[in-house]
Amino acid sequence: MIINTTEVQNIHFFSRLEFLKEIYEIIWMLVLLLTLVLGLTISVLVIVWLEREISAGIQQRIGPEYAGPLGILQALADGIKLLFKESLLPSRGDTRLFSIGPSISVISILLSYSVIPFGYGLVLADLSIGVFLWISFSSIAPIGLLMSGYGSNNKYSFLGGLRAAAQSISYEIPLALCVLSISLLSNSSSTVDIVEAQAKYGLWGWNFWRQPIGVLVFLISSLAECERLPFDLPEAEEELVAGYQTEYSGIKFALFYVASYLNLLVSSLFVTVLYFGGWDLSIPYIFVPELFEINKTGGVFQTTIGIFITLIKTYLFLFISITTRWTLPRLRIDQLLNLGWKFLLPISLGNLLLTTSFQLFSL
Repeated sequence: MIINTTEVQNIHFFSRLEFLKEIYEIIWMLVLLLTLVLGLTISVLVIVWLEREISAGIQQRIGPEYAGPLGILQALADGIKLLFKESLLPSRGDTRLFSIGPSISVISILLSYSVIPFGYGLVLADLSIGVFLWISFSSIAPIGLLMSGYGSNNKYSFLGGLRAAAQSISYEIPLALCVLSISLLSNSSSTVDIVEAQAKYGLWGWNFWRQPIGVLVFLISSLAECERLPFDLPEAEEELVAGYQTEYSGIKFALFYVASYLNLLVSSLFVTVLYFGGWDLSIPYIFVPELFEINKTGGVFQTTIGIFITLIKTYLFLFISITTRWTLPRLRIDQLLNLGWKFLLPISLGNLLLTTSFQLFSL
């Protein structure tokens, strides 16, 4: 058999090229992960600062103003303080569950960011089941809260963990039904496909117009999933001291603190992606028609504009969530469960049936 040296060289060249391509993809993924973690850290600090400033404005008082310009470094100072504080362990509690609980809550929420498209082509994992993967991850976080409440060996902590589990089960079903309605309208469960399906028809193609009931149910359910007022029954300072956080201090308490704001941010991002067009630039189209097609092409500038538009919409819903905290009173636990099971669940199920009927008749 005669071996052609040119063919051998070509084989070695292409194998080396494939190897370099794999190395490049790994490096690019690591860069994206580090950028995402850095961006989320900055976002949490900004949200904490915004909540304090907005809360101060609503209550007609002065917010943080000494740590940095306009008090913008106050959240960073609090984080550093918690980092160096002593982390105590309950003497008669289950230390393993007590230590693992906060980590499970944070990791499950962080994994949700892998399927969020921040701009055109800017997503860690464009999966065909992206939105339902988020629902799956969000159902893991309450397990960490229940573990923390049980491992604390404290009746208030245990009650807070039980409330967190009951609240999550009650509001995950309406949330999943709303997401399923969006998947039917977009003929896909990929977050990227959902945004592109809305961008086809501009501003009037946003799912907000086609799912007005769904967006209301989604907003209420996401607030309950984030345990924000008026749904903060698992913490309820006046009743349970601090709920499942009662026995925590130091870095473990900081993990719960970060997890709550990361959960609020991811919920606002999904509202933007599912109902308000994601990175779509339909609002500037009303004023500057030339910008309408800018998000349909690649490039650093276009990607930056897409991220900017996504964050503007997201922080709008963050503002609504923060305002709600100082506007509505806390519900009782029976009112919270009745709202989820007897009101939101039938409405979301009816919305899904209507969406399915319209999709069938439109074929």
